[in-house]
Amino acid sequence: MGFLDILLGRTKAVAPDLDQLFGLPSAALTLQAAAGFTPTGTGAVCFASVEGGAFAQAHQEVQELLDADAERTGPPVEVSRDEYGYSWLVSRREPDDLPALVSDLHAVNSALEGSGFGPQLLCSVAGFQDTGRRRLGLVYLYKRGTFYPFAPLAGEAQRRDNALELQVKAALADDLRIEQDLSRWFPIWGAPGL
Repeated sequence: MGFLDILLGRTKAVAPDLDQLFGLPSAALTLQAAAGFTPTGTGAVCFASVEGGAFAQAHQEVQELLDADAERTGPPVEVSRDEYGYSWLVSRREPDDLPALVSDLHAVNSALEGSGFGPQLLCSVAGFQDTGRRRLGLVYLYKRGTFYPFAPLAGEAQRRDNALELQVKAALADDLRIEQDLSRWFPIWGAPGL
């Protein structure tokens, strides 16, 4: 970063560090102890779809790679599209097998990045819930290399439990690289698994 960048307030983009995803299993233990949330076994990777054969081929290869896992139980990997036009590749594992789910999320991100589609990657999310059925997602922002909690409130209205999100932020500060800029804690309404 140069002198003009400092004067003009420009910051250097943070390179994605997909290995940060492997911090989720230990963070899950902290999250359970601090707030009573346990993994749901559902995770997803969100990306902006691109028209063209190369992207379709990379997308198909990722899906086949995950579906070929001999230890996978339950439904195969699925793709859904949200109301904003973004695609979600959803993986479901047993709730107590968070490491396998994290490996799935990492594999999807790595494969799309390796095929040259890193700019299309937006975020990854792992779902959690407590005994009161409150939902929580730990969201990894691909372009920032950071996590943030997203806690939608139950019901029709799109509202968040901001107090819970801040509680989780404080609890996981030593386990994950938490996004400090709260304006980047984007709501992911309708995300699969939340």
